[in-house]
Amino acid sequence: MTETKGSKKLRGGYYTPKEMADFITRWVVRKESESILEPSCGDGHFIEAVIDRFQELGIRKNNISSKITGIELDSTEAKKASDRFKKYDIKYEKNIKTIDFFSQCKTWLNNNTVFDGIVGNPPFIRYQDFPESYRNIALSLIEKSGLKKNKLMNTWIPFIVGSTLLLRSGGKIGFVLPAELFQVNYASETRKFLSESYSKIIIITFKKLVFEDAQQEIIIFLGEKNGKKSHGINIIQVENINSLKYIDLENVTEHLKILENSSEKWTQYFLDQKEIELIRKLRENPLLSLAKDHLSVDVGIVTGQNKYFVLNKDQIKEHDVEKYTQKIFSRSNQLKGIIAEEDDFEESVQGGCANFLLNIPNTDYNKLPKSLQNYIDIGEKNKINEGYKCRIRGHWWNVPSIWVSDAFMLRQVNGYPKLVLNKSQATATDTLHRVKFINSSDAKYIIPAFLNSLTLAFSEITGRSYGGGVLTFEPSEVEKLPLPLNGAKKLNLSKIDKLIRDGKIDEVLDMTDRILLKDGLKLSTNEIASLRTIWKKLRDRRINRKFD
Repeated sequence: MTETKGSKKLRGGYYTPKEMADFITRWVVRKESESILEPSCGDGHFIEAVIDRFQELGIRKNNISSKITGIELDSTEAKKASDRFKKYDIKYEKNIKTIDFFSQCKTWLNNNTVFDGIVGNPPFIRYQDFPESYRNIALSLIEKSGLKKNKLMNTWIPFIVGSTLLLRSGGKIGFVLPAELFQVNYASETRKFLSESYSKIIIITFKKLVFEDAQQEIIIFLGEKNGKKSHGINIIQVENINSLKYIDLENVTEHLKILENSSEKWTQYFLDQKEIELIRKLRENPLLSLAKDHLSVDVGIVTGQNKYFVLNKDQIKEHDVEKYTQKIFSRSNQLKGIIAEEDDFEESVQGGCANFLLNIPNTDYNKLPKSLQNYIDIGEKNKINEGYKCRIRGHWWNVPSIWVSDAFMLRQVNGYPKLVLNKSQATATDTLHRVKFINSSDAKYIIPAFLNSLTLAFSEITGRSYGGGVLTFEPSEVEKLPLPLNGAKKLNLSKIDKLIRDGKIDEVLDMTDRILLKDGLKLSTNEIASLRTIWKKLRDRRINRKFD
């Protein structure tokens, strides 16, 4: 979640719309339900939804209070939640506990306390912003569940893990969670844990983003914990929260897709069962190799402050630092095709783009020429040296890891990812990844072979996307992509480069699919068409998401 300083950042407080709370509560609260927990109740939106649901089910007012338990760390918010009972003229029996959830969860687990249903919208707080005293207890819950500690995790993970441990067999859970659950690597063990804990999982996703100020795509996670061996998952995509009223909760568990008890990303479950089976079959195809068998991927250069260290042609002349620069691509749109030529670099330079990385020697200030000393003085006047990346260096002005790669990989993409052969002797900022080939002579056919329907389909499943619809890759995710290389030497690098520059990706795929997938992998026409459909389906889904 993109957070700002203040209470929302510290508490992770983005409150649940009524329509969403009511929908989740209808799933969780049933006639036979006797105890409902809200582990992060805030000011009581879910508490009120549970009260409404109990009254809808005909439960008498004097029986409702004992069935609801809420946890809230903030005493002011807890008071607001407790006032929800007064609104309904229901006797308040200290149902709202002002304590951190993890401490209370630990106590309940020691007492073998379980609940029939759990609802909530747990806080989304980054590991480093989470107070250490609470964090240590949360990590102990993670370990109790058999998961490993991970400093990249967000607090919603121990919330759903702890809540799962508190849910009785046969109980239901309904949580608002970030869509990170689908796709980030740090949630891989959580996905496996949930797939093993819940026999039925329903995920509701939204085409339009619910929390605009958070710039975070959220989902609704509905789980049924009944211990059956058969596991299934269904993903339902709706336009917005107003569309929730049209979902038939009585039948959402029909036609479940087979859920594997693994850590693999759940993006694949947007596909139908036949498409999922094709993806799984291809993962085992011995004729496919992984990108890591042929190349290694590293991040681009992290300067600490690109506006200071990456200059345009006029700036390097103005400050007389031309002798101390390295050519650099600073934006992905500077790479038009799948070959980065010297002409591409010059075109960017002439357009006024910042394409020169300041490469100041790693030596003492008084040993540097006057022009560099003057530029360093400008940096210190503007407190560039106080930024974290600069502050931890021996000499703050010396940018590390300046080397020229064989190729580039787009780190963030809109339409499709691509590898780009580097013929320019330029390096790249961290808007791009730098690629080295194990055998440099392989680059000229691996780079065009990367553009095929199979690899592009897998890229949508392997990468991750956020609210803006951009597909993002970590270096390790690029290295996991499958490559069909049988027949790749027949591909014409220059021809495909021109087609890409002309915006003819479908024409490229027609060519590469025929050579690599039909002739090379012996896939059927229907299988190849299905892979193209998978790619476009997943691509269009992420691109078309918008703020509500």
